[in-house]
Amino acid sequence: MNDLKIVNIELFKVPPRWLFLKITTQSGIIGWGEPVVEGKGDSVAACVKELGKLILGRNANEIEDIWQVLYRGGFYRGGAIIMSAISGIDQALWDIKGKYLNVPVYELLGGAVRNKMKMYCWIGGDHPEVVLEQAHEKMKAGYKAVKMNATGAMDWVSSIKDLKAIANNIKLLREEFGYDLDIALDFHGRVHKPMVKRLIDELAPYEPMFIEEPVLAENSDALKHIYGYTSIPIATGERMFSRWDFKGILNKGVVDIIQPDVSHAGGISEVRRIAIMAEAYDITLAPHCPLGPIALASCLHVDFVSANAIIQESSIGIHYNQGYDILDYMSNPELFDIKDGYIELFKKPGLGVDIDEVELRKAQKIGHDWSNPIWRRNDGSFAEW
Repeated sequence: MNDLKIVNIELFKVPPRWLFLKITTQSGIIGWGEPVVEGKGDSVAACVKELGKLILGRNANEIEDIWQVLYRGGFYRGGAIIMSAISGIDQALWDIKGKYLNVPVYELLGGAVRNKMKMYCWIGGDHPEVVLEQAHEKMKAGYKAVKMNATGAMDWVSSIKDLKAIANNIKLLREEFGYDLDIALDFHGRVHKPMVKRLIDELAPYEPMFIEEPVLAENSDALKHIYGYTSIPIATGERMFSRWDFKGILNKGVVDIIQPDVSHAGGISEVRRIAIMAEAYDITLAPHCPLGPIALASCLHVDFVSANAIIQESSIGIHYNQGYDILDYMSNPELFDIKDGYIELFKKPGLGVDIDEVELRKAQKIGHDWSNPIWRRNDGSFAEW
């Protein structure tokens, strides 16, 4: 298969905060990936270039061996930067393989177990009037589920007044929409262990779909104190980068929904393995995806073949995407049409995303220097964003 020899690797750092990867084979088949850590685009780009030395000249069809070489070929393994670089390469290789064999990627992963995937999207969480307005907009766009940040900057021990204010946003949504709208809350690791149970007490009457990242990934030992306290499903995993990172929480039985990111946790290959591991523990899958079109398509291919996948995040229209959105880089935006809360099974070969390279190259000239904000509490101390 000399026609699948990898001959070129190209990177595009484009707004709002994305890094696209284009891998070209000798026969001209192109694969696209999204290797990025939000706020560390240049670091991941440098890592992709280093890893690229290991794949130039390789047969793009050899996805599993390439993954093993990229992961195990360095003495130091894992971590956000390396795994995100591997993720983008892996996505692009699956895209090439699907195009070469003229089938969607999910067919190569074993075939679809569903004909459509339930979706959710982000709404603002800072101002009550924005929450209601955006929720109405998303429902009109076809969504039946939304997620919002539960809280802004939090003290290690916050006031009851602050907790009541946090609960007010979901209260307003529940009063407005009843149970016609599923509402997930992202704690974003902003809430420290002393406050998690108190905050859950305030939120429980409004029956969130799930609570995401109730504590930081490095504090996952605290989940054993939280998990048995509430019947609200607990979700986590966006800051875990391989099956080895997930092994601990799966064994401990302290999570209901895992959220690996297909652009951070080793790509399609590794997230599929993580999904299968979770299924053995009767734990569900809802991949994290606040990124662009290639990342979203990659997530959906894993969802289509994973029996335990329950819902998929989309960043279409998210507040980060000012000036540029997912669909702006696509010549087939209809791929992500939402119909009654779902995206239908893809039909196109590969990942199914047709990248508009003209728009991509224009945006590359603009680039980005995105980084997350640094928050401070009233006393000047650092607060988790």
